[in-house]
Amino acid sequence: MTQFIGDWKNQLKGYNQNVRMFLWVSVLGNIGMGIFMIIYNYYIRELGYDDQVNGKVIAMQATASAIALLPAGLLSDKFGRKKIIFIGALITALTLTSRSLLVPESTLLLTAFLTGVFMSFIQVSSIPLLAENSTEKERVHLFSFNFALIMVANVIGNVLGGSLSDAFQYLFGVSALTSIRITLLIGSAFFFASLFPLFKINENRKLKTEKTASVSFKKLFTTHKAGVKIILLFAVAQLIIGFGSGLVIPYLNLYFTDRFEISKSLVGIIVSLGQAMTAVAFMIGPLVVKKFGEVRAVVILQLTSLPFLLLTAYTENLWLAVLGFLFRQALMNAGNPIQMSLMMKSVDDSMKGLANSVGQMVFQLGWAVMGPVSMTIVMMYGSYYGYAIVFSITGCLYLIGSVYFYLVFRKIK
Repeated sequence: MTQFIGDWKNQLKGYNQNVRMFLWVSVLGNIGMGIFMIIYNYYIRELGYDDQVNGKVIAMQATASAIALLPAGLLSDKFGRKKIIFIGALITALTLTSRSLLVPESTLLLTAFLTGVFMSFIQVSSIPLLAENSTEKERVHLFSFNFALIMVANVIGNVLGGSLSDAFQYLFGVSALTSIRITLLIGSAFFFASLFPLFKINENRKLKTEKTASVSFKKLFTTHKAGVKIILLFAVAQLIIGFGSGLVIPYLNLYFTDRFEISKSLVGIIVSLGQAMTAVAFMIGPLVVKKFGEVRAVVILQLTSLPFLLLTAYTENLWLAVLGFLFRQALMNAGNPIQMSLMMKSVDDSMKGLANSVGQMVFQLGWAVMGPVSMTIVMMYGSYYGYAIVFSITGCLYLIGSVYFYLVFRKIK
């Protein structure tokens, strides 16, 4: 344990100012998003819409991300990570504010689309920014720490989201809709606050002329064949996992309220505990890598999560559902920073933004396709069998994705 703590302490001391400032950006933005995402499904219900509208909103945001991630990655490679993150964060904050106030279904779908587009600017630039400001030796730890901070920020956001909405309603006597709307605006304010640390990031880039960048892109499939192949192989793995994830992850809050009829505050606490467990798993991830290697570590963590996913799917006991949810959440997600590190070291610096954008694009495509499918199944078969079916399908897809990942990447040096 002493060695484990010392290892992390030495890593944290070695990070430069750009990394430290970006970690603040990540914390503030994800507190805001944690508040927003735990409550927004309830907001749509309070407006009087059914869960198919929830499915449409999730699909619209995910579709927008899938469309925008690839061009966002290319823009990030060309113009720099800081500029693209700033534009993405500013406009995302504005769209979150709009989504907290608007009522018509058409505007809910439009603003969800815009959120998806500009969140993609942040998503594709974050990992390359960290990669470019760290050594290869630091990356597994840094990516794990970044993901862990995101989880901690989501914990805070989830707890605040559930607690504030209930507090405004029951302590101050406002309506359920108004309490949720105020909470969503608080989440938007946190996202605005994430802009300030960005100003302290100093990005030194090797400038390219537009012509050079254009030529390099035209020659992408000839000069970087190996990198393109790696990106496509990773994309298939992410697509399979994305299909599984899109069935259940956006609706976990609805799963707990529908099956067990618990309050939004308790849902917020449960989901936040899942994020906290994931943060711990992220910190332990590098130890698993040391023992088994990157590829085997990812596969072991993902496969170990499957029994807990099925426990959540079929139990009618709240505490067993919580137990299954916590361990599935931690184990399945713990492999994400390991995969990111593996991908970042497998491609040239000029392709890091592209690699990250392709992976996230196909993952979001899974959410876009499966989001409406999930809610349709639940509406057809009810809160027990509906969720049992979608969780089981997710388990099958996770199994296929894990086996594929091992077979394809086991020989990567």
